[in-house]
Amino acid sequence: MKIAVLPGDGIGTEIVAQALSVLQALGLPFEFEHAAVGGAAYEAHGHPLPEATLKLAQQADAVLFGAVGDWKYDRLERHLRPEQAILGLRKHLGLFANFRPAICYPQLVDSSSLKPELVAGLDILIIRELTGDIYFGQPRGRRSAPDGPFAGSEEAFDTMRYSRPEIERIAHVAFKAARQRNNKVTSVDKANVLETFQFWKDVVSAVHAQYPDVALEHMYVDNAAMQLVKRPKAFDVIVTGNMFGDILSDEASMLTGSIGMLPSASLNEHGQGLYEPSHGSAPDIAGQGVANPLATILSAAMMLRFSLGQPEAAARIEAAVKTVLEQGLRTPDIMAPGCTRVGTAQMGAAVRAALG
Repeated sequence: MKIAVLPGDGIGTEIVAQALSVLQALGLPFEFEHAAVGGAAYEAHGHPLPEATLKLAQQADAVLFGAVGDWKYDRLERHLRPEQAILGLRKHLGLFANFRPAICYPQLVDSSSLKPELVAGLDILIIRELTGDIYFGQPRGRRSAPDGPFAGSEEAFDTMRYSRPEIERIAHVAFKAARQRNNKVTSVDKANVLETFQFWKDVVSAVHAQYPDVALEHMYVDNAAMQLVKRPKAFDVIVTGNMFGDILSDEASMLTGSIGMLPSASLNEHGQGLYEPSHGSAPDIAGQGVANPLATILSAAMMLRFSLGQPEAAARIEAAVKTVLEQGLRTPDIMAPGCTRVGTAQMGAAVRAALG
């Protein structure tokens, strides 16, 4: 099982190190190969996604990714910024389906931003289309406005677009995932304003005809954002476009207590995946040893389940995470009265010990 390890920037190196130590403790035949990505790659090679890094990712069975970005790179030309690395990997690997589970562990109910009765038992799955929408749409750029009330002035523009096959394949992923859960899909759009998302709604509805056992509801994104706070447990599987999914999954992270608890998996049609925590590089705490590694460790568990065919090993890791939370161990982001504060390395060591 060949795993490309791309730690990236900021806390990426710290949290990936702990996830690797947990994987190694399983005693399975892994082959790890490291490469630079993001700002670290720009410093070493002049580009956030060097050809050698991309080639390694393409040849691996799975990619374990940390995080990219730092404020010091904000003045670079856009194509050289660290964040372009993750966009490039999604595009070149065809990673169109992003899974972001939002689970509120019983031990972290009091860490949520919401009342305990609203989040106790929360278990929802956000499926985000990852290679289309406004993030990749062309044309885009800056120009002199050709029309409108400010014609002739400088303007910037992006293009939102989706093709039928793009929507169909992510809809199939969502309906199949719902069959393994509670048989309900909420498709989030903005069909009342955007032609792109009226088309999205129409295509999702057409695909739904093949899954009569799964309930489907459509919801505008602004209402979905409100309902995630008002009645989050009413959701099961949420499927939506690239931009809306980016925003809603971060909102959902705070229902669980901390974005430091949210893993993610980005998959292509062949089951190859990139696995990363949902949070960013957090340069403000990098090197302090206080970052929460659990999202990355749980991402490694998703990698075992979805790309490497090791569901039992994945379950072992997930059980170990629950054990350390039950023991009262907490990094600063999930700290609560009566618990024991630990750092990044201590939390990783506790998960390894809990594996048994």
